[in-house]
Amino acid sequence: MSRTTVPVLIVGGGIGGLSMALSLARNGVRVHVLERAEKFGEIGAGLQFGPNASRALDALGVYDDILPLAVVPERAVMMDAVAGTPLTTLQFGKPFVRRYGYPYLVLHRSDLLDALLRHCLNHDLISMESRRLVVDAEVRSDGASVFCADGSVYEAEALIAADGLHSTLRRKVIDDSPICSGYAAYRGAVPITEVTHETSVDDVVLWVGPGIHLVQYPVRSGQMYNQVAVFRSERYHAGYTAPDQWGGPEELDAAFARACPTVRDAVRTIGRERYWPMFDRAPADTWIQGRLVLTGDAAHPMLQYLGQGACQALEDSVELGYRFKRHGSDIDTAFREFEQVRRPRTARCQTSARPWGELWHIDDPLIVGLRNRYFALRAADDYTELDWLYAPAEPGSAAPALASKGRSMGGASGVRAATSI
Repeated sequence: MSRTTVPVLIVGGGIGGLSMALSLARNGVRVHVLERAEKFGEIGAGLQFGPNASRALDALGVYDDILPLAVVPERAVMMDAVAGTPLTTLQFGKPFVRRYGYPYLVLHRSDLLDALLRHCLNHDLISMESRRLVVDAEVRSDGASVFCADGSVYEAEALIAADGLHSTLRRKVIDDSPICSGYAAYRGAVPITEVTHETSVDDVVLWVGPGIHLVQYPVRSGQMYNQVAVFRSERYHAGYTAPDQWGGPEELDAAFARACPTVRDAVRTIGRERYWPMFDRAPADTWIQGRLVLTGDAAHPMLQYLGQGACQALEDSVELGYRFKRHGSDIDTAFREFEQVRRPRTARCQTSARPWGELWHIDDPLIVGLRNRYFALRAADDYTELDWLYAPAEPGSAAPALASKGRSMGGASGVRAATSI
């Protein structure tokens, strides 16, 4: 049995774990990362990054790596998935970027993970191991011992859980379970030439209807088109809740049968090999137990309707790196201040995502009519409801790590402009 001692141990080598490692290392902290998979990689397809996430990427030093691979949409368009008609538009031009300092980006998950991995591999303060399945941990007031399935043991002064929605380490802090929404998602990217477009190919398009929605946007510098089809499973809500009892392709097709031809055609191009059940958890009272802190989806998993899961994980990384830099060897204070700053914001994301999704999927004709009337009246450059999410923190406020003047349009970065509705 091998035993390794490290100053800071991060469990999880996805976007949250690698961004956390990079943030800590850039602030002078030596870290070691454990990943359960055979290699560091990312499944899935696209990501939507609001200006808050673009700002975090810049703080991590990877913004310039990502921008050439991403697309900066000029607008987001919400469409009626049944009638095929537009409901509302959100412009992402110069006023949007001036307001928030950064553009809205759409990108491929693997492009981001590859960039983070390159930076981590090239940093002297970061070491990483794959094929390390963490099965247990002993958490103390002065450190933690972490046990892997292969018998490896790691001793650390500080332990950071970035191991996702079904976190093994979360149970050391909170006794709860993920909450299944009863919605399933099929997703994937196809060549952009294979998809029919009702709007500009550069738009982020959201089709909403009773119990369904479809999100579409370009990735890979506009060469590929990411699509996510989500539906309410009648079988799940009828009590068939085992993983193999609901969410199958036949339910996908049945759910979208009422959609307009453009949406049905798009859904037919999405791969059927796997579906993703949609989970979240209730906001937690604390993320800390001894020298263990939860981050990302291990701390605050949320439904996808605000497009903030990975974005909030990046914010976590920037903030905790700042707290370590500020407090040096005082890990307890760094953890405590990190939680104090981050927990209210992520809880708002968690609790806001649920009703926003319900509004997309509502089937009551009266509420649908009121919703559509409200959307039709709003101006495309009305950003007031986005300020809490996208605006930078004021210098000296509760989150100085994410305070920034932002980047100007154009220049070396060549930004065009962009968020989602």
